[in-house]
Amino acid sequence: QLDLLWTRKQNVMYNLFDWPTQKHSKLIILAIANTMDLPERIMMNRVASRLVCPSIHSSIALLFCGQVWGGCCQLILAKLFSQLVGNIVAALSGDARRCLDICRRATEICEFSSQKRTPEIVRMAHVTEAIDEMFSSPYINAIRNASLHEQIFLKAILAEFRRAGVEEATVQQVYHQHVVLCRIEGMQSPTISEIMAICSRLGACRLLLVESSNKYLHMRVRLNISQDDVMYALRDE
Repeated sequence: QLDLLWTRKQNVMYNLFDWPTQKHSKLIILAIANTMDLPERIMMNRVASRLVCPSIHSSIALLFCGQVWGGCCQLILAKLFSQLVGNIVAALSGDARRCLDICRRATEICEFSSQKRTPEIVRMAHVTEAIDEMFSSPYINAIRNASLHEQIFLKAILAEFRRAGVEEATVQQVYHQHVVLCRIEGMQSPTISEIMAICSRLGACRLLLVESSNKYLHMRVRLNISQDDVMYALRDE
């Protein structure tokens, strides 16, 4: 799993993929990642230059034929549909598994609606309904209804996760990111006690998993939902 090797300086990935390019090297490395646009999303140029990536949409189209429509569809149609839906999912999360799940669910919605009237093909209305259904949950509604600083705190958590390369951080680390985001937005930064109250409320809603201790700012926090769901809930309409 290539995305699990990611670190802030990316030395591990660079050394790994640079190895086969060395003189007299007899090593071939095959890497797998669920993220559709991983090189563009997280990799430095020097690391991405060591990769040979297949066509993302062609690969997904083949998966569609085998998993979504059981190989009965024409490959050209699968390519067009995968490119369209793939672009939507890449903007939301980049997870290829979500792309397959959305298309599978869109097909089911189309088949169910066709039972009530004349048969029809899968349309963007079915895809939109599948996306809304997949990304609709009490957690996402709770994020959308959260206060502005609670939403900024969640954004700060995502920023810290990307910076550190691990999906866990202390309240103090998140607070530093929160202050930076407030400065960018031209807002007044919350106090330490206000940050602790925000963290406590998000933990009470089960959006966060907060370490039970008296470490105060050094308490460790993790998301209790996927980063994709948080980004989808916080995206601009």
